[in-house]
Amino acid sequence: MNDRQDELRWTGRFMGGLRDDIARRWPHYASDFRDGLHPKVAGSTLFLFFACLANAIAFGALTGVLTQNQIGIVEMLVITSVGGIAFALFAGQPLTLLGGTGPVTIFTGLLYASCAQSNVSFLAAYAWVGIWSGLMLIVCALTDASALMRYFNRFTDEIFAGLISIIFIYEALKDIAQSYAGSDLSKAFLSTILALGTFMVARNLKLATRWPYLNRTVREFLSDFGPALAIAALTLFSMQFPEVQLDRPAVPQVLGTTSGRPWLVPLGDLSVPAILACSIPAAMVTILLFLDQNITVRIVNAKDNGLRKGSGYHLDLLVVGILVVGASLFALPWIVAATVHSVNHVKSLTESHVENKAEVVDSVLENRISPLAIHLLIGISVFWLSLIAQIPMAVLFGLFLYMGISSLGGNQFWERLLLWITDSRLYPDTHYTRHIPAATIHKFTLIQLVCLVALWLVKSSRLGIVFPLMIAALVPVYMLISRYFEAHHAELLAAEDQEEVVAMHCN
Repeated sequence: MNDRQDELRWTGRFMGGLRDDIARRWPHYASDFRDGLHPKVAGSTLFLFFACLANAIAFGALTGVLTQNQIGIVEMLVITSVGGIAFALFAGQPLTLLGGTGPVTIFTGLLYASCAQSNVSFLAAYAWVGIWSGLMLIVCALTDASALMRYFNRFTDEIFAGLISIIFIYEALKDIAQSYAGSDLSKAFLSTILALGTFMVARNLKLATRWPYLNRTVREFLSDFGPALAIAALTLFSMQFPEVQLDRPAVPQVLGTTSGRPWLVPLGDLSVPAILACSIPAAMVTILLFLDQNITVRIVNAKDNGLRKGSGYHLDLLVVGILVVGASLFALPWIVAATVHSVNHVKSLTESHVENKAEVVDSVLENRISPLAIHLLIGISVFWLSLIAQIPMAVLFGLFLYMGISSLGGNQFWERLLLWITDSRLYPDTHYTRHIPAATIHKFTLIQLVCLVALWLVKSSRLGIVFPLMIAALVPVYMLISRYFEAHHAELLAAEDQEEVVAMHCN
């Protein structure tokens, strides 16, 4: 049994998995802080600070639109900071970053619309739905429910990660396109320059370690701090055109809730039957949070990333469940593992070298300093609202574009999609190209693409609330389609440890 399966085994004991997580991670707790005292961590912190800040502003603003500002940017900044700090200190896998997500934001909007139609207090209903959901997540953590993730594999992980990457790319490109909807072409043109400029500067500086120019220390500095330097440079560039009225983050001038409401939610505004009824939508959001959290943690802990300190699925879920309950009392957004940010966090802390034109991971700086510092800075940014307001939204969406495209790297589903337009004589030398016929690879990839399109269509439709069930359905879909492939071909394409599968069938 490989390490991943062992960490996700059913223990048969109450809190068995949780206790195993603590026992696995506790010996590394002190080193998690020592390993964070590295220059690379500083670059990662600055990059992900702006990335998480952009995420909080974007999803906070969207939540405000969907809830008539009863929950907005300030609430998202507060919970991202407090929740991120708590997760960095107490979670099993600190490289996972928490934040707002599109599906959760959409669910919040649907809940608000339902409450408005039923003439029910939205804030009270939101709080009780969150309390029920948080308690359900805590029960899942205490009963080894995350062991269900053993039935997920690379097939599901790649589709989910690809979907989240595409969402980031789509939102960035949509913002650029919408800038041309108005009559101010100078604003649209400058917004395009800022977004694409941020993307190109960040991407090119990230590759600085491969340059033949400058010395190694300077190249590593430019690579580590590339995204942060891109944001600073393009923001300063935008200030050279004060006559152009660019879109900037809408934030209040003083600290307080977005609508001016009290922070604490009046839970007594709902009747007892209504409180019990809140458990029904809570079950749906629990599925969403459970899958979003665990799939992201699976991707972070993938063997390809070369992590050595072990995971903490049950412990991570317990912390998220407690945070959901706490956030609900103050009608703060529910946050969960953010896939793109977590993947980029791992990449930014990876030390690697190029071998046969492929990147080989040497080590990853597994630490708690970078996530702790990222979310501390987000907390401090609440007092820098006037400075945050100076960053053009186009720059933040350029960062979205960079993160979406960079997170596609290492996703074998994306790499196999590119084989469709690659000369077969120039296919990369991988385990699957060596041992599986090209036609079989393309058929498997096509099925993944169909699943990805289906998820996108459901997410974008009025049936968006069932999106979590569609993600869970990927497991039986794989079980079904694997019957139409030779067993070792399906195993090799979907296995976590592909070298192990090759060795098993060769022997």
